[in-house]
Amino acid sequence: MHTSRKFAAPLAILALGLTVAACGGDDNDSTASAGGGEALKGKIAIDGSSTVQPFAEAAAETFNEEQPDVNITVGGAGTGDGFEKFCRGETDVSDASRAIEDDEIAACKKGGVDYTEVQVGNDGITIVTNKGLTIDCLTTDQLKDIFGPKATAGNYKDVDPKLPDQSISLFTPGSESGTFDFFTDKINGEEGVQREKGVQTSADDNQIATGIEGEDGAMGYFGFSYYEQNQDNLNAVKVDGGKGCVEPSQQTIQDGSYTPLSRPLFMYVSSKAFARPEVKGFVQYAVDQQQTIAEASKTVPMSQEQADKSKQALGAGS
Repeated sequence: MHTSRKFAAPLAILALGLTVAACGGDDNDSTASAGGGEALKGKIAIDGSSTVQPFAEAAAETFNEEQPDVNITVGGAGTGDGFEKFCRGETDVSDASRAIEDDEIAACKKGGVDYTEVQVGNDGITIVTNKGLTIDCLTTDQLKDIFGPKATAGNYKDVDPKLPDQSISLFTPGSESGTFDFFTDKINGEEGVQREKGVQTSADDNQIATGIEGEDGAMGYFGFSYYEQNQDNLNAVKVDGGKGCVEPSQQTIQDGSYTPLSRPLFMYVSSKAFARPEVKGFVQYAVDQQQTIAEASKTVPMSQEQADKSKQALGAGS
């Protein structure tokens, strides 16, 4: 499995910590060992959300420290495209930045794919701008005036005279993305629609970040982890969901006060795949070690209550 260099240092620390825990930890701590100490072999195919991808990559890398004979591939095709593959039986785990939808449920049923939904983390869709564009806070109505399907503003001052005198240029995820679905639903009032003029879309969040960084007046949105990885080169905009301006952060996303753009992140695991020891071991490991994996991948971890529910879901799915 290939893992991005950006995870190298935090993953090394995480792997060292897990090794120490496995060697000298409490005998009752079953979470310290990937696969419960059993040597596992096989292949695991994961695809889907690019927002969940950093978490899945970090989980796979550290799982492989103890289980090197499990070959794990992690893609980032987008939540929608990921579900298409998953419901055709092409992948074992589908990463998703939104819950599975009715048409996807029908596709999985048609494909004979039973599954378990497991939350693995949290995210807050983050509005970001070019470093030269300073916008402290936007209301959800102003965001709709910028990104909405009926938006006609060509300059930020057209949205509000107090905003910078700068032409609007937007970079966003595309229709294959769960982030796109969630953002358009919460901000534009209808899932899957936004303005087309002056917008460049990409399934690759790194391309979105590069595009915003390289163009004056550029603005866009993606998952919080990608902002954290690029915060030296981009600005984050606070969002006023009706109760004042709130900055996206680990705390505001986990406690839900960053509204309306906080959301859970999921892994969907096929029941057929979960019956295989290597898949069961990996998914249980990802949930058991979610706090440290989230830290390594700059993902917002689950609360203890959320983690307990995920463990219960896996127990029911076994």
